This record gives sequence, C-alpha cells and structure tokens, in this order.
Amino acid sequence: MPGLPRPILLGITLGCLVAASAVQAKEQLVLAVGGEPEQGFDPLLGWGQYGNPLFQSTLLARGRDLTPQPELATQWSLSDDRLTWTLTLRHDARFADGTPLTAADVAYTFNQAANAGGRADLSALDKAQAVDEYTVTLRLNAPHITFVDQLMTLGIVPHAGRDNGYSEQYGRQPLGSGPYQLVEWQEGEQLIVERNPYFYGPAPAFDRLVFRFMGEDATLSAAHAGQVDVASVPPALAANLPAHMQRVIMESVDNRGILFPMQPANGELAASGAPIGNDVTAELAIRQAINLAVDRNTLVEVALNGYGRPAFGPADGLPWSDSDERLTAPDLAQAEKILDAAGWQLSDDGLRYKDGLPARFRLTYPSSDTTRQLLAEASAAMVRPLGIEMQPTGRHWDQIQREALHQDAIMFGFGSHSPQEIYYLFHSQHAGNGFYNSGFYANTEVDNHLDAAQAAESIEQANREWRSAQWDGSTGYGVRGNSSWAWLVNLEHVYFADTCLNVGELGVAPHGHGWPITANLLEWRWTCE
Repeated sequence: MPGLPRPILLGITLGCLVAASAVQAKEQLVLAVGGEPEQGFDPLLGWGQYGNPLFQSTLLARGRDLTPQPELATQWSLSDDRLTWTLTLRHDARFADGTPLTAADVAYTFNQAANAGGRADLSALDKAQAVDEYTVTLRLNAPHITFVDQLMTLGIVPHAGRDNGYSEQYGRQPLGSGPYQLVEWQEGEQLIVERNPYFYGPAPAFDRLVFRFMGEDATLSAAHAGQVDVASVPPALAANLPAHMQRVIMESVDNRGILFPMQPANGELAASGAPIGNDVTAELAIRQAINLAVDRNTLVEVALNGYGRPAFGPADGLPWSDSDERLTAPDLAQAEKILDAAGWQLSDDGLRYKDGLPARFRLTYPSSDTTRQLLAEASAAMVRPLGIEMQPTGRHWDQIQREALHQDAIMFGFGSHSPQEIYYLFHSQHAGNGFYNSGFYANTEVDNHLDAAQAAESIEQANREWRSAQWDGSTGYGVRGNSSWAWLVNLEHVYFADTCLNVGELGVAPHGHGWPITANLLEWRWTCE
C-alpha cells in the first residue's frame, strides 16, 4: 500500500489479522446428523435414551467400555440388599439460568419420569428422595440389574417448584446443566444452540451449533454445497464424498432385522386398535426358512455398501449376547426341507401353500429410509426361490403404527448399550408396548430367564441369564429357538465431516436416535488456521 503513513498501514494490517483470526476461530458448526425428537428435548419422555441429552446432564457418564463414570455424581453406591442407590452430587453444577442443580432436582426428575410413561422405564423405582442438598437416594421396589443404565441416560431437569422449573412445555424450552442451551427451535427446519455459560465442565470449542433437519438427499446436497460441517449419510450414499470433507465411521450396535408377528390372526386388536397376528409368520417353519435363506454378507454389500457386518441377534458382540448364536452361510436346501416337513408345499405358481394358505405377507419398512428399503427388497429376493413371497411395502411411521405394526413383518432397527432392551423386545409383559415386542412374542421360559437376569446379584450372573433367554439348550427367542426375528445387519454409522474438524475418539453408537455422534462433543476441535 504505497503512500500510506506507517501508523495507518500498521493499523490496517492488524485489523486484517484480527478479522482473519475471527474467521479462523470457527465459532459455529452446522450439523445435519438426524431428525427431530417427536416429543421435544424432554428426558422424562425419552430424550437422551439413545444418546447424549446435550442440554441436560446425567448422574453418571458411560465410558467407552460402557462402565459407569462420574458426571453429576462424584460418588455412588448400592446397598447390600440391592434396593437403594445413594449418590453424592458435585457442588458446582448449575442450570443454564445460573441457579444451582441440587438433590431436589434429581429426586424430582426420577419421581416424575417414573410416572411419565416415556421411554425412560423407571418402573423399578419406588421413590427418589433428597437427603440433603447434595445427596440423593433412589429406592427400588425390587432388585433391578439394569437400573444403573438410567443413571447414565436420564437427563436431570429443574424441579417444578422453582423458577424456570419443569412444565408441560419443557420439551420445547429445555433448561439443563449440560454444555449447551437451546436458543431457537424452528420445528421441521433447524435447531440453534449455544454454550451454557454455567457449564461445570470444560467449555466446548464451538460457541454455537446449528442442527439442520433434512432428508437424506437434501443432506447430501447440502454437504456438497458446503452448507453443513457434519452430515449423516446412509451407507448407500457413502461413496459420494464431497472434496472438502472426510468420511468418519462410527462403530455401532445399531442393527436392522425383520420382526415377525408371532400370533395367528384371530380378529384381536391391540390397545391402539391395530390388528394383531399373521397366519403365515406365526408358522415356525416360515421363520426358520427365512433365517436360513437370507445371505447376510451380501446384504452388507448391497444395502450398506460394506459399512457394516452380518447380524444374528439384537446385541451381537455385547456381553449379554450368545456368541454361538449365528448361521455360517445361507442354506436353501435345509430351508426347503423344513418347509416340506411342516406341510408347506410348492405349487405350480411358484408359491408354497399350507391348507390353502399362501406363503405371502407384507414386509413393511418406513418409506423415508433408503437403507431399510434396500434391505427389504434384497431379502425378499433371496427368500422368493423358496416359494415365500415377502412383499416390500413402504409406509409412513404413523401408518405403520396405525395399521401394520402387529400384523405385518416390519423392518425394524434397534441397538442399545443396555440389556434392558432385550427385556423390552422379548418379555411377554411388553407385548404390544409401542414398538417393543410388537410381534406379541410370548415364551414362559424366556420370561423366566429375563426376570432372573433383572434380579441377579451380579453382572456376570445376569449376563448368563440374558444369554439363556436367547438359547438355553432347549428354547429361546433366537435362531436356534423360536426364530422370532430374522436379524440381518449391524450398521456402521457413516458421516461426512469437514476436513478441518477433528471429532476425537468416537465411542460405539447405539441405535441412531438422539444424535449419538455428539456424545463426545467436548473433544471436537477445529484444526485449520
């Protein structure tokens, strides 16, 4: 800049450096990593059960090895009779309005959640009580081995008797002690959050996060246009990586499989009014044959682009799953023998029939999910040579719940860090409980194993019972027993992230609700200068 006095030139230079530094600091991230929770950001109704609650803190954190770690609670113990948890809280936790979080808030959260009927199952809780300002007890009505999982997932809300306390509007206006606070929620479009200035932990590297809510194709387009910094993509689109982004793979216990209606159709209706039962899938031979016919390795390649592995149960690789529960390879010949022996005869039209009943049923999947659509179509093609016609049918979730949930085979997704999910999926008392056990599976021996697991004196003893529920040598919910599902694949979660973003060491994700990639958000850093 010739002709300018040195002080002016210096001022311009410094000004440019300050402006450049402000840009390089990258104070905002834009993420498209999943949909909105239907009931808002209310932990009492289920927010945070499948991932970090973001706005709220939990009593304990889950380590990468899934063991409990300190969070709001600095000390915790379980009484000898396994009925009373006692927890000591840290003294520096504050809600985003600056007010202290105390044992009264913890007791209120647990007592309210027990009555809310949400995804947080606190049916084992008798009473939560604040002993003093920073000590709380949680009294159970019976020993319950998985209750500790609620200490790691239930976000703490402010009790209703205080300013800005819990109300029916909480899900849309959450107040918590987590690292971020909600600024604005434009439903169906985006969510804007900013740092909680009173957060007790290390300050997040990013002052503001914007969560965009878009479909799969729109998310991919936004990633290519440079409009998002992190994008969740289905495996089928994972090869289409923008030049300025890196592919980030998060291991998971997230699975996909076919749930079979287990009861014959007899005109019975569920509490929701949906019909119960399917005469074809109620036949054990049909379920066994499908499990034998599907080529899970091929499904991983076709539907997941290789980003996953075969699945044989709801918790493959976890301590509460039987490692022997697997099929080595598809076996169409054995499947045909099973069908023949059960009286399912192959007709000239290529279908099998038994007493005039064709081996035909709908395989329903959510129409917005390309991965489940591919799995449904590919598995139906694999089964068709047996003379079984699974009809892939895409529907909206509300239509599935209203009409199909208990009479169609459903392409479901589950996967949890807790064996509590096994209890929900296969215990007869949860038959028809929302998406859990929607096939109305019932087996007294399996119930007994599941109950024994919950009442066990140790994790090791509980795991033996969880595994026995899958197969105990004579019966079980798994492929060697009732074949109540055809589990197909375990997913790897695929994300595109800006090459300047370091997301740290990711853990193992549960099922995809709740933005599981954000669980280690405090480790994220922008690396470019």
